[in-house]
Amino acid sequence: MKLLRNWLEVVICCILAALTAVVFCQVLARYVFQAPLSWSEELARFLLMWLSMLSAAYAFRKGSHFALRIVLQRLPVLGQWIVSILVQIIVAGFFLLLTYQGVIFVAGVSGHLAPALQIPMEIPYASVVVGSGLIVWESLRAAVLLIINRPETLAKPEGR
Repeated sequence: MKLLRNWLEVVICCILAALTAVVFCQVLARYVFQAPLSWSEELARFLLMWLSMLSAAYAFRKGSHFALRIVLQRLPVLGQWIVSILVQIIVAGFFLLLTYQGVIFVAGVSGHLAPALQIPMEIPYASVVVGSGLIVWESLRAAVLLIINRPETLAKPEGR
């Protein structure tokens, strides 16, 4: 049941394990067997794209990104509440635009194949759409929770 709740953690861990295995195999093939793999660099790049975007969404969910909390803490509780909602809405707007542009880009590469792996280029570039979409979801969810909760809840530590 915990795996279902933390599906993003599981996916990120699987991608990280796959990326590590691919890079290890490439190093082994290149330096031990003197026969580099033609597809490993491309696969590692695509895995890194997915890992980066999904990790960014996960970090956003956990509140691990950089924030100027010292500035926010100097405001009164109501000001903190308003600024927090505005920040979530601005973040959602930015990543909504990135998601939209990502969809346009993915549609633009339709029909192109990766040179070494021969997979559709929509697969690696969809990472931007999925990661940005997850950040939009988390940001809007956080904004709704802030709106539903009273401003006094900001004065208490969240436990994040």
